[in-house]
Amino acid sequence: MRKPSKPVLAVIGAAQAVSSALAWRDLAQRPDERVRGRKNLWRVFITINPGNSIAYWLVGRK
Repeated sequence: MRKPSKPVLAVIGAAQAVSSALAWRDLAQRPDERVRGRKNLWRVFITINPGNSIAYWLVGRK
């Protein structure tokens, strides 16, 4: 199996960083009643794996 090239990994890493940053910003600005669950749990969840920001966008917002 071939290893992905460095530019591909850089693009994937940048996309994850941007996605996480946007999710954190939205979470900070969104009122508590417009978030499913507790905000602190979503912050931890997004931090653990940047791909989890997609879960926030799909499930965490009301």
